[in-house]
Amino acid sequence: MERRIIELEKKAAFQEHEIKELSQALMQHHKEIEALKTIVSLMKDKNESGSLVKDLDQEDLPPHY
Repeated sequence: MERRIIELEKKAAFQEHEIKELSQALMQHHKEIEALKTIVSLMKDKNESGSLVKDLDQEDLPPHY
């Protein structure tokens, strides 16, 4: 009986450790997703304002022309 309790305690400790690691990974992924959302939003705003693309008459010709 005591052996079974020890095994269950080991399993519980392992699961607790894994849950902490998964929680930390999830928090890191959440931070990364939020940063990416911000970047996408900024790029979307720049694209909508037209600051990412020059007019054709403002473009320089490539060096091979």
